[in-house]
Amino acid sequence: MSSACCDRRPDLAPTGRRIALADAELASLGFSRRGMLRAGALAAAGAGLGASALAAPGRAAAAPARPVRPKHLTWLVGDHHVHTVFSHDAKYRIQDQLDAAQRFGVDWLAFTEHANFAHADRGLADSGDLLDAERARRDLLIFQGLEWYIPAAEHGSVILAPGKDSRDVLRAFELTFDGKLNGWEKPADAAQHAEWEARAAAAIAWLGQQKREGRIEDALVLANHPMRLGIDSPHEMRRWRDADPDIMIGMEGAPGAQGSGVSTFARAGDQRGEYTNAPRPDSFAAYPLEAYRPWGGFDWMTATVGGMWDAMLAEGLPFWITANSDHHLQVRDTRRIGDYPAEEPYTSLDSEFDRWAVRGRRPDPVETGQPQGGSDYWPGEFARIHTGVTDRSYAAVMDAIRGGRMWVDHGHLLDGFEVSVQGLSTGRGRERTTGPEATLGGRLSVRRGQDVQVTLRITTCDTENSAGILPHLDHVDLIAGPITGPVADADEMRAPATRVVRQIDTAGRRGTFTLTHVFEDVQEAFYVRFRGSDGNRLGAGYHGAEVDPAGPQRHGDRLGDADPWADTWFYANPVFVDVR
Repeated sequence: MSSACCDRRPDLAPTGRRIALADAELASLGFSRRGMLRAGALAAAGAGLGASALAAPGRAAAAPARPVRPKHLTWLVGDHHVHTVFSHDAKYRIQDQLDAAQRFGVDWLAFTEHANFAHADRGLADSGDLLDAERARRDLLIFQGLEWYIPAAEHGSVILAPGKDSRDVLRAFELTFDGKLNGWEKPADAAQHAEWEARAAAAIAWLGQQKREGRIEDALVLANHPMRLGIDSPHEMRRWRDADPDIMIGMEGAPGAQGSGVSTFARAGDQRGEYTNAPRPDSFAAYPLEAYRPWGGFDWMTATVGGMWDAMLAEGLPFWITANSDHHLQVRDTRRIGDYPAEEPYTSLDSEFDRWAVRGRRPDPVETGQPQGGSDYWPGEFARIHTGVTDRSYAAVMDAIRGGRMWVDHGHLLDGFEVSVQGLSTGRGRERTTGPEATLGGRLSVRRGQDVQVTLRITTCDTENSAGILPHLDHVDLIAGPITGPVADADEMRAPATRVVRQIDTAGRRGTFTLTHVFEDVQEAFYVRFRGSDGNRLGAGYHGAEVDPAGPQRHGDRLGDADPWADTWFYANPVFVDVR
């Protein structure tokens, strides 16, 4: 391999040389690595994440005020985690993903290619030009983002609103803060882990600073597949949130790659989301082995009533969940990866990754007529995010995500799910709703002792999904728990008072219908969230039947046990109720 190749393709250069090249790139964009790291660290410290916060890790930021329910909401379907040939391990063109997204009713999606020097050097700009052209000809809201290798942790979706400088800011973020590019993966000891954790918080805080200074329109970050490797510890997730709660807003409640167990080359033991791992040296030691497997296709953090997600919600702070495709390779598709040119420098390169790095993209896929490997479903085909927006715009989608106005489903289980939470007042012998109402992600303030009514408006799916199944909703669960405030231990992952407070039978109901539930004589602040399923696989939840009597279950290890279409769920983000 010649030195000229290394100069031309930074991914193939030694680490020190790559960092030097990255610093030169940053300078050309008007940034400096030292300045960005310092600015991010200062912004994180300003959010309370300096040495004092590490000494008292239970600190939690004040919950931001949330508006009452907007009068008119339109529900748009989206996907925040999609890959193309501009990722080193994906196969499809941008137009292939967009064609599929439109076919399955998607309104917005974010392309989040893997961070790499070749992506930062060429792929980001080249794919960005293609996205600009697609925005001009399609009725889709198309975000450009990045799958960030979070220092000392898992991946995250970084999503920026389109804007004049958004591409430069995304490139600077990738070069300066990505854990893979900078060698901040698999820390050797606790000191190194702490140092890299601080850089992750600084990265999030720096993005927030770019928004406040007006260099970008908006940015969001979500943690991806948090329990795939067990390396996203509870205190890290809280630290990311607190670095800037308007930027780091949540996590994937369910991973992509839902077809892993039914793919062409599926093996016994394969699980949805490719969740087949065991703890490694840098995994959080307190996670049980059961946490490394999906429960009803959802991540253990989300699926466990009274578990990690509920422990964060019990603090009274926003932290939302999503679902997505994480699309790389379609299940049983018949196209293969295209052929690289039979010329230099490709012919001298040993690995497929090195050949990809020449241009930061793979060749276009080629039809074979034979089923290929793949674990993924197209955007909108199996997993969907439903976002409640006030208008069809990039700003409105990001506002809905940030505000938690989201519910997610698998297998097109539902077509509509709307929530209204209101206080009740007694008048002339009968109760009536009064005052403001809150919806998903919102906050409602009521008087102590007041009754609170939850109203759910549900629309079932009336068409078969792509597996030829007409989905049916068997039940809806209301899950509630008290808001107990900041945790004493930042690694807390239990909300012991949270439980399923009611399961409502919906079997046989079709079309649009309304369900109600009243929390009587409310004495303390609480939150309520929602879940439901097709009823095919139910049993006692992870913390027992007294907490969750009919919850999602782990799939077995026999071939075919992890058929995603045979076990579908929906989850919705919470509503917080404060007492005055």
